[in-house]
Amino acid sequence: MEKLNLICVDDQREVLSAVLQDLEPLSAWLNIEDCESAEEVLDLMDELDAEGEMVAVLVSDHVMPGKTGVELLTEVSQDNRFTHTKKILLTGQATHADTINAINTAGIDRYFEKPWQASTLVECIRTLVTEFIFDQGLDYTDYQIELDQQVVLSRLH
Repeated sequence: MEKLNLICVDDQREVLSAVLQDLEPLSAWLNIEDCESAEEVLDLMDELDAEGEMVAVLVSDHVMPGKTGVELLTEVSQDNRFTHTKKILLTGQATHADTINAINTAGIDRYFEKPWQASTLVECIRTLVTEFIFDQGLDYTDYQIELDQQVVLSRLH
């Protein structure tokens, strides 16, 4: 079974560490990568794509130096290699306009305000990865025990 990639980006190391700690239960079946800037994410995604690996979910902070999270997620959503990559904006500083922009231009799948609930974030990612697997046409049986069973049932019907 190939591990799918989950990338988390936040320019604040302590926030990034907290996200990684919360997502630890997913590490048995997902490869969790962390980055501290949008540029680092884009380089990593290029590298993973060149190695034939897939990025299932990208979790991004909004306020970062260089590119904002919305700019990053918009760029990823416009890259044909990552059409099915699920996108989460996790932030404490986005304005209402930023949030609307993220939904409309970046095609985000979920939005979480800081502080987030660890269990809610984990379940959201489990659901999004399940959708990604079906969207990509991958064999879900390798991952079945880990997947959101409601999504599996609805996709099989």
